[in-house]
Amino acid sequence: MSAVVVKTRKFKKNPLLARRQFIIDILHPGRANVPRKELQEVIAGMYKADSKLVILFGFETKFGGGKTTGFCLIYDHMEAVLKFEPKYRLVRHGHTEKKETSRKAMKEAKNKGKKIRGTGASIAKHKAKRAAGDD
Repeated sequence: MSAVVVKTRKFKKNPLLARRQFIIDILHPGRANVPRKELQEVIAGMYKADSKLVILFGFETKFGGGKTTGFCLIYDHMEAVLKFEPKYRLVRHGHTEKKETSRKAMKEAKNKGKKIRGTGASIAKHKAKRAAGDD
């Protein structure tokens, strides 16, 4: 395997969300792409952070290959990751499990919520959603 060069730009500290965020450029000539796990470890080493706190997403490989650009977030602690990251990204990075619900159960919950009007609608939708998740 050939060497991978990792460059960062537009670095910004975001204390409100307890993270550092930046755009990442990866130069990988002779390779189709670089696995996320490998990149997480490289970036964690560069910024002296735990690789579990490094979140990578939004990668686009340039036409012709050899260069990929994406976005990186390095959180200060695990509580911030669980609080601020979207659920699908937490599932992608292995921090939580995806809750499986059937298509039919989701549709039934939606239609049950449509039948109730007024202020009780949001409560009924919530109850229907919970019932669909428990099945």
